[in-house]
Amino acid sequence: MRAVVIRDFGGPEVLEVAEVPVPAVGARQVRIRVEAATVNPVDLATRSGALAAAGMLPRRDQIGLGWDVAGVVEEAGPEVSGVVPGQRVVGLSDRLDVPLGTQADQVVLDADAVARVPEGVSPVAAATLPLNGLTAAQALDRLGLRAGETLLVTGAAGAVGGFAVQLAAARGIRVVAVAGAEDEPLVRELGAELFVPRTARLGEAVRALVPGGVDAALDAAVTGAAALDAVRTGGAFAALVAGGAPPGLRNIRVFSHWIHADGARLAGLVSLAEAGTLTLRVAETMPLDRVADAHLRLAKGGLRGRIVLVP
Repeated sequence: MRAVVIRDFGGPEVLEVAEVPVPAVGARQVRIRVEAATVNPVDLATRSGALAAAGMLPRRDQIGLGWDVAGVVEEAGPEVSGVVPGQRVVGLSDRLDVPLGTQADQVVLDADAVARVPEGVSPVAAATLPLNGLTAAQALDRLGLRAGETLLVTGAAGAVGGFAVQLAAARGIRVVAVAGAEDEPLVRELGAELFVPRTARLGEAVRALVPGGVDAALDAAVTGAAALDAVRTGGAFAALVAGGAPPGLRNIRVFSHWIHADGARLAGLVSLAEAGTLTLRVAETMPLDRVADAHLRLAKGGLRGRIVLVP
């Protein structure tokens, strides 16, 4: 079978679509025939060596790429219940140091990292949900906001930010969205009550709308101290990129959130997507052998959705 791997760090030229053995299934695992796998910024950081430089990924002879997957279960290992061959699922590979990722013809995941995909949700759309949807949902949980409180979301038109806006609005949280001026109609449609252009001085602009500052910030755009200045004293701040957390000034609870696989929570997000509460956005689909083009396009920025590889 084919799989996207790297054997050295560098530009898109180090990406290789290699012929590799079909991975074996262990206890409490399932093997999935991949129908769709999303390309995310973490793939670019893995390929470039940025994660290795940050001490998060050792050098290996072979590193697999890809976190999100949607496909059909081909085999279930011992001690697996609730997931059967022939079932269409979506799932997440949350480990960095793996020889094979989800950008492949087949992938093995823990059974508790996958969720069923209903007939009404396409595999390509479903593949955009796990990494970005779970990141937004888990970070919101840790922020601990209640209905009526205020949340600043930077990068609100992006994949994680868009899910955060919708999930927060569904909980009755007032969202202040930060994005490009041209994206104001989009983020308001997603559920943002208030809007600040990303070119503004965040602290001043947000406090003009929310006197005293917002209760919390979810910093999907890695604005750091600028977004922190918009948070009230004693509020909360979620950083979503390693090294992106500012110091916890003014008794603000600052934390870096690293996603973890959670099939049960993912199933809930799938249900929200099926109901239309979450919008699954696909920017473009490409075959597996165009993965280098996908990296180049993602690096250019400006996408309003994810590129999905279709083996």
